Amino acid sequence: MARYTCLFTVAASVGNVQSLLSETLESCNFDIIYETGDYLMAREVPGKVAFSKLVTVEVLVDKTLATDREVRMSFVIKNEELPLQINNHCRRMYELVSQAIADNRQWSLIDTVAG
Repeated sequence: MARYTCLFTVAASVGNVQSLLSETLESCNFDIIYETGDYLMAREVPGKVAFSKLVTVEVLVDKTLATDREVRMSFVIKNEELPLQINNHCRRMYELVSQAIADNRQWSLIDTVAG
């Protein structure tokens, strides 16, 4: 199973992060399949790759450390594919999501820690 993790800290309010996060993931070809106040799960839209390569994104918004100006989000991006090559589909989707988070104009990226 391919699995990539990342921790993002962004300058945004907690109230806006959930909707902005949904929009960002949808722009990366993901459907939101489960959402609560501090957790979001999205699955890659089927049709372009084999079923075993479809990527799932799980995001935990850390509200315990959130302030009015800063929010920390923990991402897990995974699929059932064996990561036999460095440039596999899951890795490419991880890089796409990471770039979309960094480029989002609705917040400022403060810090990124790749896992």
